[in-house]
Amino acid sequence: MNFSNLIKIAYQAILRNKMRSLLTMLGIIIGISSVIAMVSLGQSSTQNINGQISQMGTNLIMVMRASQRQGGVNMGNSSSQSLSPKDVEAITSKCRNVEMASPMVSAAGQMVRGANNWPGSMQGGNTDLIKIRKYDIEKGTNFTEKDILEFKKVCLVGQTVVENLFPDGENPIGQEIRFGKIPFKIIGVLAEKGENQMGQDQDDIVIAPYSTVMKRILATQYIHMIYASAISEDACDIAVDEITETLRISHKIKDGDDNDFNVRTQAELLSMLNSVTGFLTILLAAIASISLLVGGIGIMNIMYVTVTERTKEIGLRTAIGARSRDIMAQFLLESSMLSLVGGLIGIVFGLLLSWLITFALDWPFIVSISSVILSFVVCAATGIFFGWYPAKKAANLDPITALRYE
Repeated sequence: MNFSNLIKIAYQAILRNKMRSLLTMLGIIIGISSVIAMVSLGQSSTQNINGQISQMGTNLIMVMRASQRQGGVNMGNSSSQSLSPKDVEAITSKCRNVEMASPMVSAAGQMVRGANNWPGSMQGGNTDLIKIRKYDIEKGTNFTEKDILEFKKVCLVGQTVVENLFPDGENPIGQEIRFGKIPFKIIGVLAEKGENQMGQDQDDIVIAPYSTVMKRILATQYIHMIYASAISEDACDIAVDEITETLRISHKIKDGDDNDFNVRTQAELLSMLNSVTGFLTILLAAIASISLLVGGIGIMNIMYVTVTERTKEIGLRTAIGARSRDIMAQFLLESSMLSLVGGLIGIVFGLLLSWLITFALDWPFIVSISSVILSFVVCAATGIFFGWYPAKKAANLDPITALRYE
């Protein structure tokens, strides 16, 4: 029996029971579409995170206060007083692979203008902070070194703050807002950036001279962290080593003693987030693939029923000269066709589902060719694996017994 005849027989057998065939393929369809969607969404989320981190600057370096311990108890880093503006001066003067550096202090409070108010935070930095953080000024201007030296009460505001304190569309430049009880004059409005990879609103921000925030709001001589920018992405690791060495000397840390600060780069954050999203993608795809197993069992079950229903037909084909391998090939082909057709439908549904979700989340839509090819191979393997035993049973039927079967 030639292959074309086998395909025709298998096709007719599937069409004779359309609803049963569709229900049999349903497990394969759900499994394949789930795997395709999970892999695609995992890659989309990874690319989305990479894009947002790139907006912050791939050469961004963050220096944070290290955790303090008292009596073996971790007190956290909020009370640590290891960083000061002098550290920023040391970094900018001694680290050749650091392009810019800025101190950063922050304070939470209520912002008020007339009858409007908004809870938020004020960040203090130098004139390079907005460049390091990749902010653009849409209106107005940045504060100056003179403003820093004179502790001027001036600030830059983000779009979220503008929308909530100036709901009537009034130009905020030159207007005065109160942060707590302290008045600040708005000299600039930052361009919109949207949410970051953690879902935080990057436009809900007020930036002022760090000296003003330290003296007039926090009443401290220490800063919370340092933002620095390497001269290039490739120079980040060298810049980190230079910063670490400079701060160890500045803080007079002896050899063998732990640092009282931590240095982190965007590359480390990116690697960590990619590891997490990659693990979650694999986990979700593995869970989704369980339905493939269920679908395969469904195919095996239906093929058992099919063999039983067509026992007399099998006996007749054997009696007129069909070989055991022809019978086996026929039933293997039927199970493979069920699996492959279900897989193709599942691939289409999976791509459609991932497109709809990425469109709703405003993520990039990514088609993983490797996952599509792998899904197709898995479908073929599922049909062959779960169809083999029923096909073997059909091929081993005794023709005399089969012809007598009622």
